[in-house]
Amino acid sequence: MDRVEAFNSRPTGQLETELLAVCAAPAWGRTVAAGRPYPSKAAVLAAADAAARGLSWPEVLQGLSAHPRIGERAEGASKEAAWSRREQSTAAGSGDEETRAALIAANHAYEDKFGHVFLIFASGRTQREILAAARERIGNDEPAERAVVAGELRKIALLRLERLLDALD
Repeated sequence: MDRVEAFNSRPTGQLETELLAVCAAPAWGRTVAAGRPYPSKAAVLAAADAAARGLSWPEVLQGLSAHPRIGERAEGASKEAAWSRREQSTAAGSGDEETRAALIAANHAYEDKFGHVFLIFASGRTQREILAAARERIGNDEPAERAVVAGELRKIALLRLERLLDALD
């Protein structure tokens, strides 16, 4: 059985639970699961992309709930914690103490302004790059930042969905 067939044949409850590890917005997982059967991996990813673009702001906030602060190590043995550690691995080891301290300060300033964690697609980015993005985004107004956050959540969800699909057999 190929990976898309395995995805399509998962019991709905099991698949929705697996999709919650990909994106903690239940509406996203329900929408992706309800679209089965998919003819290809590209079709699964396209449906997931569309579902992420359709999330309301409260649903995006649900998705954010599973993300640690950037630069903080996700704890636990869950799949999403492992993915978070992997996604932030370059950033975690790429900065000096001054950069780490500045990133912590930027996280707090961001949270004070927007009321939620700073979310960024961290895969392959250094701490300095993430810090620069955080500082830039603190200057956004609320509507602009909500659009950026929703886009970052979408990119993370699509990467994680690819990893989930690649692990199916």
